[in-house]
This record gives sequence, C-alpha cells and structure tokens, in this order.
Amino acid sequence: MSLLARLFRPTPALPGDALYRAIVVEARQPDWYMAGSVPDTVDGRFDAVALVLALVLLRLESEGDAGGARQFSADLTERFIADMDGSLRELGIGDPTVGKQVGKMVSALGGRLGAYRDALGGGEDLGDALARNLYRGVAVDPAAVDWAARRVRSLAARIASLPRADLDAGSL
Repeated sequence: MSLLARLFRPTPALPGDALYRAIVVEARQPDWYMAGSVPDTVDGRFDAVALVLALVLLRLESEGDAGGARQFSADLTERFIADMDGSLRELGIGDPTVGKQVGKMVSALGGRLGAYRDALGGGEDLGDALARNLYRGVAVDPAAVDWAARRVRSLAARIASLPRADLDAGSL
C-alpha cells in the first residue's frame, strides 16, 4: 500500500463512536440552551455533554459487567477524552496544558456522575445538582432549571428503557 493510500484511508470506527456522537447531538439540541438556559459557551456545551454522557454511563453502570458494560463505559469515556483533547487543541490550548485540562474535565465528569446518580436516586434534589453542575452556581430562572430537570428525568428514563443493542448503536 502506498504512503498516500495509508494516510488517506478511512479511520476505523472505535467502540462507542456511534453512541458518543448521539450524546453530543443530544447535548447540542437548541432546547438545552433556549428553554433550559444552559449558557451557549464552551463551558456550557461541555456541561451539557457531560450531563448526557453521565446519564448514559449511569445506565451502563446499572448493568454491572453484563454484556461488557464496564468495558463499553471505558470505551465511551475514552471517546470523551479524545473529543475534549481535540477540542482544546482546536481552541489553541498548547500541548503542555492539554493533559492537565483534560484531567480536570474527566474529574468534573466523575463529580457529575456522583451528583446525578444521587439526585436521580432521590438522595438530592435534581434542581440543586443541576444548579451546581449544569449552571455552575450561576443564578438561573427557576423555570429553566425546572425545564432542565424534567428533560433530564425524561432522557434518563428513555435511556433506561432502550435495549442495550440500540444504545450501543447510538440510539438515544
């Protein structure tokens, strides 16, 4: 195979690609930013992606290791890391700090997993968890927070009801 053919051949799909794309599509739905008042900023878009990804990871967590759910969660998290790395580089963040910034983003995702796990399980008010994590403590119209809480509960229920094969294929 020639050098040019190797350079321009399609990149093989990685595990979790389809589902990660669906997560990003959901997080970029205009309703999140209009009705839900999520800031349409780099941070706001990160928070929306982290929220939807957390809901999917919680669904996979509920399966334990059945059907390779733990490995698929790890693959999905790797897709998130690769996306965040690429996004930071596109924003002009230099090599020396990209790793540190991605580490902070992964840590933030972990915190959100705990907060949303607790809130969806009834341990904390979902609106409070959203205020801290989706809105980063900035005062938001309570109607927008209520809208976001309803959307999160609806999305979590929809994700929970999907057959695993559909979820893996990128259906949300």
